Amino acid sequence: MRSLVASMCGVLLAGGCGPSERPGAGVDGGGAGAIDAGNAGPFFDADLGRCQQIDLLFVIDNSGSMQQEQANLAANFPGFIAVLEASGLDYRVGVTTTGRDYAYQLATPIGAIAMDQDGGDNGHLLAPSGCGMTRPWIEQADADPAGTFACLAAVGTSGPSDEMPLGALRDALEDRMLDGSNAGFLRPDALLAVVILTDEDDCSYEQPVTLALGQTLCSAQMEPVGAYVGFLDTLTGARQRWATAVIAGA
Repeated sequence: MRSLVASMCGVLLAGGCGPSERPGAGVDGGGAGAIDAGNAGPFFDADLGRCQQIDLLFVIDNSGSMQQEQANLAANFPGFIAVLEASGLDYRVGVTTTGRDYAYQLATPIGAIAMDQDGGDNGHLLAPSGCGMTRPWIEQADADPAGTFACLAAVGTSGPSDEMPLGALRDALEDRMLDGSNAGFLRPDALLAVVILTDEDDCSYEQPVTLALGQTLCSAQMEPVGAYVGFLDTLTGARQRWATAVIAGA
C-alpha cells in the first residue's frame, strides 16, 4: 500500500490545477460553491507553474469489514504527507465517512413501506475529542499532521452497511457547507482533491428511491457517476480545479 499511497498523491497533484476561480469565491455564504471570504489567496503561481494550495477530503468506509484497510491507510499516511511536503503545497486534510442516514421506499404487494438506514456521519468532517484537534481538519502548520490523521483515520466499523462514498462527498461539500458544519474547510484558491477508501460498491442516491421486493440499495441501479462529476465541476468552477483517487478492494 505504501507505493499506492505515493502514486495516489502524485495523481492528485498532477490531476488538476488552473488559474480560474470557484463560483462564489470571496463570498461568505450564498450557495454550494461559496467559500469563506477570509481564506482567499493565490491559487496558481505563474512563475512557479504550479498550484500553491490543496484541500484534501478523505471519505473512509466505516462499515464492518474495514478495520485493516483503515489501519493500513493510517500507517502509510506519513509517506503521503512526505510527498505533500516535498511538493511545497499548503495543504488541509479533512476526514468523513461513507455512512449516510437515508430514507427509501420498499415496494410490496400491499403497498410501499418506508425504510431507512441511520448512524451515518452525513458528510460531517470528523474531529474526535481524543485526537486533540482545534478544528475539523488538519493543516500543514499543525504540530503532528501524520499523528492526527492516524487518529482520525480510525473511524471504526459500526457505520451503515450500504456505503455511499459519492453521496457523502456531496454531503460534505454541499449540505454541510450550507448548514455551516464544514464552513472554512474549502479555500477559494486551492485545488480540491478527494480520496475514497472502500471495499464495496458505491450505493449512493441523491433522491429517495423505491426498491422492488428483494432489492437492496446496492443491488438497484446506482445514480450516474456523471451527476457527481457535474457537481464537482460546478463547485470548483472548472474540471482542472479538482481531482479524485479511489483505493478500493473486494
